[in-house]
Amino acid sequence: MTIFNVFSLFGGLAMFLFGMDTMGKALEKQAGGQLQKILSRLTDNPIKGFALGLIVTAIIQSSSATTVMVVGFVNSGIMQLHQAIGIIMGSNVGTTVTSWILSLSGLEGDTFFIQLLKPSSFSPLLAFIGIILYMCRSERKKGIGTIFIGFAILMTGMSAMSAAVEPLEHELWFTEMFVKFSNPILGVLAGTILTAIIQSSSASVGILQALSSTGVITYSSALPIIMGQNIGTCATALISSVGTNKNARRAAMVHLYFNLIGVTVFLVSFYTLNSFLHFSFVGDIIEPWGIAIVHSVFNLCTTIILLPFANVLEKLAVLTIPDDAKKEEFALLDERLLNTPAVAAERARAATADMAELARVGVLQAMSLTHNWNEEMARKVAEQEKQVDRYEDALGTYLVKLSSCELNHEDSKHVNTLLHTISDFERISDYSVSVMESAREIHEKSVSFSHDAREELQVLEDVVQDLLNRTTEAFRKDDLHLAGKVEPMETVVNELVRAIKARHIARLQAGSCSIEYGFVLDDLLTSYSRVCDHCSNVAVAQIEVAQDSFDTHAYLKDLRHGNAAEESEAFRRRLDRYRARYPFPAGTENSTEEK
Repeated sequence: MTIFNVFSLFGGLAMFLFGMDTMGKALEKQAGGQLQKILSRLTDNPIKGFALGLIVTAIIQSSSATTVMVVGFVNSGIMQLHQAIGIIMGSNVGTTVTSWILSLSGLEGDTFFIQLLKPSSFSPLLAFIGIILYMCRSERKKGIGTIFIGFAILMTGMSAMSAAVEPLEHELWFTEMFVKFSNPILGVLAGTILTAIIQSSSASVGILQALSSTGVITYSSALPIIMGQNIGTCATALISSVGTNKNARRAAMVHLYFNLIGVTVFLVSFYTLNSFLHFSFVGDIIEPWGIAIVHSVFNLCTTIILLPFANVLEKLAVLTIPDDAKKEEFALLDERLLNTPAVAAERARAATADMAELARVGVLQAMSLTHNWNEEMARKVAEQEKQVDRYEDALGTYLVKLSSCELNHEDSKHVNTLLHTISDFERISDYSVSVMESAREIHEKSVSFSHDAREELQVLEDVVQDLLNRTTEAFRKDDLHLAGKVEPMETVVNELVRAIKARHIARLQAGSCSIEYGFVLDDLLTSYSRVCDHCSNVAVAQIEVAQDSFDTHAYLKDLRHGNAAEESEAFRRRLDRYRARYPFPAGTENSTEEK
């Protein structure tokens, strides 16, 4: 073997690792928020968790990425430790898909079908199709093209490595080295160290498959190395768990214990049986498909053995990292998820939905205080407003970091929507405190309302509550049709506010209303109006970002003045419907002409 073979080996390895990384990221990007949705279907059933882990890992071709996501979810409190165990087991089986794909390079035969299955035959075609798709304007086609190109580069690197190591077949030192790896301890250590360094069991198994083309690696030397590779893949999750809460670190430990116990049981069972049965294949040369079989059988057997004892693994992790008296808080947004931007985008959206719900509940609770004062409820409104502030600070920082990551078009739109709306939800929460302070003033000064004033204010509160509920629901469900109902309802609120002010002045002139009530009323009307303004901002931003447009003022102008005929007609129909739904009660003063 010459120095040029070494150069070719390094070049092939570089192409192999780059191709695997490119393909995995492109697959993850195309999957988008579906990864979060798949993994967020939390279940106490370990078998379903196993299936979820297997599916996600098969999609993104990396068990390390899946386990890091799981650590992030547990650290964020959106997944419990016992729910993570099944997913971790499934990820170990899902990662074996890669080794089966790579094993196609070892197919032998001269038939057209066999030749077609060989990566050396279809990889160039995939690369050609991939570059054509990559040059398209469509982001989806670009993403699919990137997957094809990444796979072609991966297989080209695999072929280059195989060709570069072929001369090692005649190197005595290389043969002797793998004979030494027949020692289970040395083999496991070698596999563990290699995988821990490159942070991917799929990649290290692929390297072993390339080396198997030399024809000097036997089952006896490959088997311990494969076992070590499964242990080495735990390094990524263990490193990722540094600085997390106890449950997240326990999730990483579950991954380690799963593989350590599996390797121990597998090797002890294999060598014990071999001492009695003397398996004939042990001394045979292993092919790439043989490595894929060993890799798959190990992970499947370990899962079958340990899945029924998932609670034992959980207890073992708790014993390793015990609880203490201090209660830990979950991280609102875990930065580890930024390694999988599509998942991070969906997590940020879920956190913003939680923030919106806190703001909504705060306003409704503050409204109730204007009718019945409750000191404990008032403290709760103030505390919720502070919590919403914390959400805004955390989300603002997180979204800025996320916006610099590679996102597909759909996730990028979601992030833009969040950047436009978090400040509006925070301002809505601020006005819950304003309403609460007005309620405190009503209570402390014993401000009295006339019968007509109470009924008019109740109509306004009803429409404000309806609008607030529709806004948060439209945001949570990403429902553009529901978001389109917010603006006409906000127009009705503005009309009601002007009408109530005009009626109050009339009552003031007639001497049937107090000046003190007028001050409180003006504060309440301002707060309600501002809440609805921010609801309108949220809904319009949601609609505009979905249409790849960001000029909200132009959108509202077109909507109100008929420049967008179809949308304006829908706006007018909804406006008339909401005017009819929220009239002032019969018997009060006549409405203004607007109503």
